[in-house]
Amino acid sequence: MVVPIKVADGAAPAPTQAEVSSILDKIFTAKTSAASIDASYGLCEILLNSVGFRGLHQYGIIAQIKKAAADKKSGLRRESAQNLLGALLERFPTRQPVSEVAFLLQDGGMIPVALDALADKGSVVRDAAQYGLDALFNNLSPEAQVVGLLPVLQEYLKKTTGKWQGTVGALRLMERMSDKAKLAVGSTKEEAEEQDILRETMGTKLAGLIPIVESAMLDMKSEVEKQAYKTMTSLATLISNEDVIPRIPLLIETMHHPSAEALQKAIHALSQTTFVAIVQSPVLALLTPFLERTLANPNTNQEVLRQTVVITENLTKLVHDPVEARTFLPKLQPGVKSVVNRASLPEVRELATRALATMDKAMTDGRATVEKVSADDVAKVVDAEIKKNKGLAGDLDTYKLLRPYMCEQVAEVVNHRQLHRLKARVSPYLQSLMKDPEAGEAVAEGVYKFYVAEDARKFGVPEKEDDGEVEIVNANFSLAYGGMLLLSHTNLRLLKGHRYGLCGRNGAGKSTLMKSIASGKLEGFPPQDVLRTCYVEHNQGEDAEISILNFVLKDPTIAKEGTEKVQAVLEEFGFTSGPEGRQAQPVGSLSGGWKMKLALARAMLQKADVLLLDEPTNHLDVANIAWLEQYLKDHKDITSLIVSHDSGFLDNVCTDIYHYDPNKKLGCYKGNLNAFVQIRPEAKSYYTLTASTVQFKFPPPGILTGVKSMTRAIIRMTDATYQYPGAPKPSLSDVSCQLTLSSRVAIIGPNGAGKSTLIKMLTGETIPTVGKVEKHPNLRIGYIKQHALEHVEMHLEKTPNQYLQWRYQHGDDREVHMKQTRQLSELDKAQMEKFVDLGELGKRQIEALVGRQKYKKSFLYEVKWKGFLPKDNSNFSRETLLANGFDKLIQEFDDHEASREGLGFRELSPSVISKHFEDLGLDPEIANHNEIGSLSGGQKVKVVIAGAMWNNPHLLVLDEPTNFLDRDSLGGLAVAIRDFKGGVVMISHNEEFVGALASETWHVDNGRVTHRGQTTALASAFADDSKPISAVTSGLNTPVANSAINSVANSALNSVANSGAEDNVDDSMKFKARKKKKMTKKDLKDREVRRRLRHIEWLNSPKGTPHPVDTDDEE
Repeated sequence: MVVPIKVADGAAPAPTQAEVSSILDKIFTAKTSAASIDASYGLCEILLNSVGFRGLHQYGIIAQIKKAAADKKSGLRRESAQNLLGALLERFPTRQPVSEVAFLLQDGGMIPVALDALADKGSVVRDAAQYGLDALFNNLSPEAQVVGLLPVLQEYLKKTTGKWQGTVGALRLMERMSDKAKLAVGSTKEEAEEQDILRETMGTKLAGLIPIVESAMLDMKSEVEKQAYKTMTSLATLISNEDVIPRIPLLIETMHHPSAEALQKAIHALSQTTFVAIVQSPVLALLTPFLERTLANPNTNQEVLRQTVVITENLTKLVHDPVEARTFLPKLQPGVKSVVNRASLPEVRELATRALATMDKAMTDGRATVEKVSADDVAKVVDAEIKKNKGLAGDLDTYKLLRPYMCEQVAEVVNHRQLHRLKARVSPYLQSLMKDPEAGEAVAEGVYKFYVAEDARKFGVPEKEDDGEVEIVNANFSLAYGGMLLLSHTNLRLLKGHRYGLCGRNGAGKSTLMKSIASGKLEGFPPQDVLRTCYVEHNQGEDAEISILNFVLKDPTIAKEGTEKVQAVLEEFGFTSGPEGRQAQPVGSLSGGWKMKLALARAMLQKADVLLLDEPTNHLDVANIAWLEQYLKDHKDITSLIVSHDSGFLDNVCTDIYHYDPNKKLGCYKGNLNAFVQIRPEAKSYYTLTASTVQFKFPPPGILTGVKSMTRAIIRMTDATYQYPGAPKPSLSDVSCQLTLSSRVAIIGPNGAGKSTLIKMLTGETIPTVGKVEKHPNLRIGYIKQHALEHVEMHLEKTPNQYLQWRYQHGDDREVHMKQTRQLSELDKAQMEKFVDLGELGKRQIEALVGRQKYKKSFLYEVKWKGFLPKDNSNFSRETLLANGFDKLIQEFDDHEASREGLGFRELSPSVISKHFEDLGLDPEIANHNEIGSLSGGQKVKVVIAGAMWNNPHLLVLDEPTNFLDRDSLGGLAVAIRDFKGGVVMISHNEEFVGALASETWHVDNGRVTHRGQTTALASAFADDSKPISAVTSGLNTPVANSAINSVANSALNSVANSGAEDNVDDSMKFKARKKKKMTKKDLKDREVRRRLRHIEWLNSPKGTPHPVDTDDEE
């Protein structure tokens, strides 16, 4: 029975079977390729103008092509089959997309026929087959490529009987698909949309693609192996996780040349990675096979097992979608359970147990997630819409094949929120199947409206742009840095007077965007002559030597205003004029706050319409931050784009937030940072203002020889003045102050007042121009600089554990030797060359100090002479050496002895160091196994603090800790400072932090230091309600009005260490020894009991606690 062929209304009459057979005979028997091709295109036009796609099967055309393509006897017929197939693949999908079903799905499809033909011995056959494959690839939409073509290629590659040339062809098509998905600079908006959808949909298929391509990488045929390697490299570009991208080449190489050693190397590289970005299915698809293989191998060593379970746990914590967790983690669970049961090291078993618990929690997580739309869900909506629009005209078998194919494409579009592409995935396919030719569009419209409503229900209704506001920028652009695309075809719209916060993870490209705008390189952004834009930063280091006024006048646009106008504007910002004014000072002498004011003054003189502020609050004090906030709010005619880590500042200033959303787009959210977090809860990391659960525990400072009271002075500065080279006046003048073991001092004051300079003089980083700084010879200071990471920047290749071993391997702190006060000047070197007259023994040169012993109220130093044996060494008092100018030699030896005493019984072994890092909030896993270069900024700072605290310092000095420490750790640091038994000095503009800790403040302003009196640290600032540190003054000598304070300060002056070691110059640092009285037998017996109890207590104390000294005058 012949099935009647349906012809669309108004179309040409259907050809007869005989007519089609005649054309087919002409195609297959043509003498030339051109004749065969012409006849093939002629048949396509006849079918498209009459019966359309229905004729492909009803006339037996598909069957004839398959039969001719398999004809081993006739190369002509094989070539003609590929010519006809190429013509069909070129003409039909564009004019009747429903024909894709016939080419891809029906009866196995036609792709395997073309791929097999790539192995034909005739080049014309191979070329024709490749032409057809290329034509189909170009005609398919991105969704159709992923839903239709990709599964066909996967099935072909799984065949073990396939021809290797066909395998190479399938791999090449897969590579081409991946390359098409790459973000490219210079692509059009339409191309970028296709890249986005192809990248996202193909990324979800990686779990099935990677094992197939990896197997091909191991093929015995070199052509297959090479193409598979290229394809895998291309597939890996679908992964956008910045943490994993640097490791991808090594992972692919491990697949290419698998071995136990290569796998261990890959696992080690992953263990050195700090995972911070959200982990999605593409990353899991790539990494899961490596982890699964390592866990399943019974010969894996314990170190690699440890690294593997740690990687597994870290990845699991960052999987935010429980559905993805339930897809991949079950593959790893058996291996982790095996480690729990069979690992020989308790540490590894414990880590595996922890990882297993994390995996269980991730898979059973009940957090609300947006449900994904399936093809079946779409099919129900499509069927309902078809019924509403008169139904199908017939072709039920075709629709049965089309339905899942079309609906899966729609599901991909809906799940990736590309709803504007939805109608094109429905209407063209249904147009030839509906009773009413116009009904296809009506069905598509109905499906579109349904999913627009669903999207609004799930994600909310997108806000409409405000009309009535003055729009100054509406730019569509892409942004790249080097070869990396940061933003792809996104929009930036700025309204006059609005203040926009720019938020995104580190490395997203915030500063790059600002600099591109400032340099006029951002596509679509108005040029400077239309919209004046000013990039405000407080980094004018390249012009540090010239005066502030000349620096501003260097800008040609400002110079036009005239010197008087410039001086007047600078005065408005606090820069006084005149030879002695601040305008005459060099730019390099300005603090961070004054540099920001200078940058804003320049912007004002440039008459800026848009201010680009990059971290404007860095190093600003509270007053200057408040001033900046008010300045921005008051100038309602200026639009601001702000990058800042200060969430309080963004809350107070911003009217809108621009956020670096996924897929390299900018999302605009109305309101300040708080309002943004309400909409996007995952952005809470920008808004962590409260103390966290991070625990810090500082080691006890140990005994300071001769100091038995917490209120006795351990360091003193007397009448000190410091003036920077080239500065017109001193930064600090006539400063006198002292510190004790109980000090909790906050140094406050405006930017540029000299706070950091005061700290540097106290710690020995700089030397006073006038005056002196005295300290106890055995005093140990832990100093964390304002730019804290300077301590570790030269050791990025070491692990934190190795860094600490290097720093203290010689028994003292190597970084102390880098201080300016320890560097030998030309005068010091000349002094070392001088000869010391020893009378009868002649003149000798000092080579080094090699020993020290207590002598009355001072010390005797053992001197090694240059050119003499150790037996000729001599002993000299501290005072004698100081009188002869050997100050730095004594300082160096005192530092060595102090550090050695601080290290005490501390063992410089990896396990002890690991515990030390753990006490300071750094995971031992990271401390022992991760290189410093791979750590985050917060982790590096913990390494710096651990290094400063290793030798049990008596005094901890923190220069603006809130600038360098992440907010999650500030609470832990505050508790550790509160409980620390030594002295603490800190510079901070964080009022909450200072108020919770400081029992007194030193106010630095105009080169003077003023004691602002005693306060009680706020117990309410701590959650554990521990008692605050008692308010004990540190004894500042600068005159103040309060006589009570003076009396406390004066009493502290008389309480210096009774060793007299600090008394070498100033008699006021001395005190009278108490007259001894003879002890009775009972007193002697009681003393022995006390000593024994003290010794027992010491035995039970933490490692590193110095042994208490037994003295005759103990109470």
